Amino acid sequence: MIAYQGEPGSFSEQAARKFFGAHSALKPLPTFSEVFADTERHTAGRCIVPIENSLFGSIHQVYDLLLKHKLFIIGEVKLRIELHLMALPETKQSNIRTIYSQLQAIGQCENFLDKLKNVKVEAVHDTAAAARFIRERRQHDAAALASEQAARAHALHILKRNVESDHRNFTRFIALSRKPVQPHGTLKTSLVFAAKNIPGSLFKALAVFALRDINLLKVESRPLIGKPWEYLFYLDVEGTPNSDPLRQALNHLKEMCTLVRVLGSYRPFESDRGSHRSK
Repeated sequence: MIAYQGEPGSFSEQAARKFFGAHSALKPLPTFSEVFADTERHTAGRCIVPIENSLFGSIHQVYDLLLKHKLFIIGEVKLRIELHLMALPETKQSNIRTIYSQLQAIGQCENFLDKLKNVKVEAVHDTAAAARFIRERRQHDAAALASEQAARAHALHILKRNVESDHRNFTRFIALSRKPVQPHGTLKTSLVFAAKNIPGSLFKALAVFALRDINLLKVESRPLIGKPWEYLFYLDVEGTPNSDPLRQALNHLKEMCTLVRVLGSYRPFESDRGSHRSK
């Protein structure tokens, strides 16, 4: 069973089926916190969550939950985000007075929404939920911004396709499991560390990778809860801890940091399609 945040027809459901397989058994849950907790409780638990959007950046709550729960990243998938304006079949665009969608999706359609007159925009917890609300409430003066799958799931008519402001709109999702994987080939490793609060500590921490010609793919900082103005640093790097350069870098990092934790090694999306099918 694979958990995801959202409802049937959401982009997270699409990502889960793209990574684990079209016929995977899925479990929709309301919040990211519930997704992580549910996955950690079950021995065979796996889940998929969004971690960053190409336009709006990182999803900070997911980074915080990665540290809180003992789960491992086993892969990633990138999904093109296509948002469509949809309504009940008998609704015309000129009759729309309210548009529902998830907050980030609303931001991704800002250019389209700014051109509308006398239309109120309301945020809900999920794009697919926006489509469901219209169907359940039989709102003939409302529309949703959601995926084509959500339109099909709730029998809505698409009034206008691809209303996102930038069509180069992608979200990267990570797949998580209670057990790490040991893939082969070109790998990336995700880790988190807390540097000591002394001058030059971050420079020295990152230098352990530069000294060994290890490529940094992403750096993300988050506040260290309970210690104001101190930070955790999340890194994606090329390689695996089984290789000498990265193993040596991690050992070196542990000497100068208060926390070092490997979150998982896995194949990048381009070479990882369809390799974790669900039973």
